[in-house]
Amino acid sequence: MDLVIPATVFGVVFLAELPDKSVLASLILGSRYRPVFVFAGVAAAFAVTAGSLLGLLPRRAVEVAAAVLFAVGAAALLRGGPASDEHIDAAGPGRGGFWRVAATSFTLILVAEFGDLTQVLAAGLAARDHAPLLVGAAATLALWAAAGLAIAGGRGLLKVLPLVWITRAAAGVMLALAAVSAATAFA
Repeated sequence: MDLVIPATVFGVVFLAELPDKSVLASLILGSRYRPVFVFAGVAAAFAVTAGSLLGLLPRRAVEVAAAVLFAVGAAALLRGGPASDEHIDAAGPGRGGFWRVAATSFTLILVAEFGDLTQVLAAGLAARDHAPLLVGAAATLALWAAAGLAIAGGRGLLKVLPLVWITRAAAGVMLALAAVSAATAFA
C-alpha cells in the first residue's frame, strides 16, 4: 500500500484543523471537563462528519443551530461560573457525567464541522485520489489528533491560568463563534 495518500491527507487536514473553531471548542471543553469524556464525544462527531450526512441538511439551518449552540454554551459558562460548578474539585475539572459531557462535545463539534474547510479538503482529496475510504480514515485520524492536542492543551491551561479567567475567555470565544455562525447563516 502506498503511504503517500494517507500521509498527505493527514498532514493537510491536521494543519488545516489547528486554527479551526472545532479545535478551539475542544480546547475549551477540555479545560472544563474530563478529557477522556470530551474526546469520546469529539471523536464520534468527527467520525460522523467524515462521511457527513449533514451535507443533506440546509446549510442555513445548521449555521443557525451552531450559532444557538455557541450562544447557549457561552451563557451556561457565564451563568454557572467556576465558583458554583459542582463538577470542579481539587483534582481539577471534570466530574460531569460521561454521557452529558460526551453528548455536549459531540453536538457542539458535529454542528461546528458542517461545511468546514477540512470537510471540503477531505472531499477534494478523496475525489482526486479515488480513495474515499483511505482519505476518510486519514482525515478522521488527523481530526482526532488535532482535537486530542487541543483537549490536552485545555487541561494544561488550568496549570497556568485560574479557572475563572478560562471560563470568561471561553464564554467570550463562544459568543464570537455564535456571531460568526449567525453572520455566515445570513450572508
